Amino acid sequence: MSGGADVVWSSAAREAREAEYLEFAAGRAGHLYRSACLLTGGDTHFAEDLVQETLGRMYVLWRRSAWSTGVARIDNPAAYAHTVLVRAFLTHQRRRSSTERPVGELPEAPARAGDPELRLTLLDALARLSERDRAVLILRYWEDRSVEETAEALRASPGAVRTQSTRALARLRAVLGDTFVATDAA
Repeated sequence: MSGGADVVWSSAAREAREAEYLEFAAGRAGHLYRSACLLTGGDTHFAEDLVQETLGRMYVLWRRSAWSTGVARIDNPAAYAHTVLVRAFLTHQRRRSSTERPVGELPEAPARAGDPELRLTLLDALARLSERDRAVLILRYWEDRSVEETAEALRASPGAVRTQSTRALARLRAVLGDTFVATDAA
């Protein structure tokens, strides 16, 4: 009889973990997608793929029994998901096929809020930066992560992140030129 009770408990625990994961995924998908869009330079299809891959990897972690018992629990699953997203992006960019692009311009999409011209200008400028520079800027300034958190996500030293952040900002300013200054002053 006790064997049957263990099976019921296991099934109930598994269902609880899955419900917890679904709640997490529903709550974080939008944040992950926005970060992925910035990382990909506005490529919404690639951003969707990255979010799917990230949520798939998180699901595998979530299903492990150690996750729910706290033995190897990650303190901040949301931050860990963003780390997985950035690493998936960087891994994809290292592949030879990642340089293929089906279209040369961003598709027209309705603007939700804010200045759509500024948004497109910034997306275009981010797309012109290297993948690593884009990742550093997104982690540091879009997701507002500390130098240490960014270093951990990129598997780099904090000093390297500081240097790369400064250089990436300088490159972004060079790409934007006077465009950003004019829109910033307005």
